[in-house]
Amino acid sequence: MESELTDLKSKPSKTLEPDPTHDDASTKDDRPLLKSADDNIQQLEKKFAAYVRNDVYGTLGRGKLPFKEKLLLGFAFVTLLPLRIVLGIAIVFVYYFICRICTLFSKPHQGEEQEGYAHLGGWRRTVIVRSGRFLSRSLLFLVGFYWISETRKDSANTLENSKTEGMNQSVKQERPGAIVSNHISYLDILYHMSSSFPSFVAKRSVAKIPLIGLISKCLGCVYVQRESKSSVFKGVAGVVNERVREAHQSESAPMMMLFPEGTTTNGDYLLPFKTGAFLAVAPVVPIILRYPYQRFSPAWDSISGVRHVVFLLSQFVNHMEVTRLPVYYPSQQEKDDPKLYANNVRRLMAGEGNLILSDIGLAEKRIYHAAVNGNNSLPSVLHQKDD
Repeated sequence: MESELTDLKSKPSKTLEPDPTHDDASTKDDRPLLKSADDNIQQLEKKFAAYVRNDVYGTLGRGKLPFKEKLLLGFAFVTLLPLRIVLGIAIVFVYYFICRICTLFSKPHQGEEQEGYAHLGGWRRTVIVRSGRFLSRSLLFLVGFYWISETRKDSANTLENSKTEGMNQSVKQERPGAIVSNHISYLDILYHMSSSFPSFVAKRSVAKIPLIGLISKCLGCVYVQRESKSSVFKGVAGVVNERVREAHQSESAPMMMLFPEGTTTNGDYLLPFKTGAFLAVAPVVPIILRYPYQRFSPAWDSISGVRHVVFLLSQFVNHMEVTRLPVYYPSQQEKDDPKLYANNVRRLMAGEGNLILSDIGLAEKRIYHAAVNGNNSLPSVLHQKDD
């Protein structure tokens, strides 16, 4: 029984071994990324496969396109692209005005460098949530996600974990504190808004962006300012921990939506999980996203934001698949060890979603991006702490 707690009986999943040369990647800034003429981009793509674009548009979205693709892209550029941009901006404006009306004469909840309107109740909160979910789905429809395939799975791992803990039916209905999902694109946020309208972790600067700032406050986002040295600022883990516990204990509190990988991948891999989502030892809801594609991958990796938006809006149809796993209840051993809890949820998601486990992280992503952009030395950003 003890071994079942530490070794999940999840479906077998492939594991990408970490490259030993990454262990001291940040010790010097001037070491070359490409050690020799043979150590080319293709070899880097094998090492950093989780960040490689495999679609027709290629690395950085600058691949050589076949004539047919150029023709389709050119036609969409003068028809679909401007129409979708105008309608998309209109939807954002409509939701902004809805949020503005619902927050009139209301002060945002403030505390510990956080502020938001997630505490609103009654008709105001109902209108904000329902219109937000509807308009988020409308935006996804507008950019080509006409159908979203959703599958609900019963996982033997979560059920057995519950039996191991001796949970009765009433305990099994315990409210989860967070939704955890793999991270592929900014489109992930739109889907989760349309599905459950949770709170997200966002940079502090997001709160000051016109239109988007108010919307993020209505979502109840947790704002992060890494450079802050304020004594009242607890960092990402501390604030998230409190919000997860609050959502777990109160039905009126918005659920937290967390991407424990900490960055995006190309959708085929699952990176190591950070423990922030699991420190509150509350149950979590694992959700797996996939974006099947034939021409352009919606994955926001190894491509600039503007280029990605232009190519995405120029696709006639885009596809999304969602796999919802049942609530994962941590065992006592997992409650005592949040890292074990995070690793077990990660292995479960990899098995159920047929994702490849990778041990690389944000430092390796920076190395790969520097290389494909023509920078042949380790960037100084590798010295920055990854929260």
